[in-house]
Amino acid sequence: MSDSPIILGYDPETLRERIDPDAAAARYGEIERFRSLTALNERVALLRLLGRYDEAYDCAQAACRQSRFTGSREDSLAARVRRAQVEQYRGNLDIALQELTNCVDEAVAHEWGELAGFALQHRGKVLFDLERYEDALADFERALKYREAEGIPADQTNSTRFAIKVVRARIEGAAQPDEHEEPITSIDA
Repeated sequence: MSDSPIILGYDPETLRERIDPDAAAARYGEIERFRSLTALNERVALLRLLGRYDEAYDCAQAACRQSRFTGSREDSLAARVRRAQVEQYRGNLDIALQELTNCVDEAVAHEWGELAGFALQHRGKVLFDLERYEDALADFERALKYREAEGIPADQTNSTRFAIKVVRARIEGAAQPDEHEEPITSIDA
């Protein structure tokens, strides 16, 4: 397994990940033959980060199917969040927003705090893309509360804090914060 971080930071204009494409491609090569749900989910994220959206969507569909048959309801929800991320990157913002709203509602209803934070974080990014900054800020702030309560690693909560700073700056008309440049260890930040 490569020791190089894949996600290098976040772009303050888009909130999208800045990546090391060589590290992402190398990691994809390491796991592409594996068929476990964990490997499928990681492949979805890597393909999305590499800009291979159609392949990412096909892989996300496979992960959703596999999670329904072999995983828990939480696994299924996480796979749906990842599929919605792909839809966002494909430009299907309305589809992504609807799916993420369903995921947030389900996670909150079942008191799955980690998944609620994950879904809120990514719904916030869709709302950001839609320029609904007040709604995005509310989602990022809720995501941070869930993530902190669940003890999520600092690299992921830092990505949420960075998103909050960026959105607040947009709302206030202030200059954007500098690019977030702390290496990220999880591709699900």
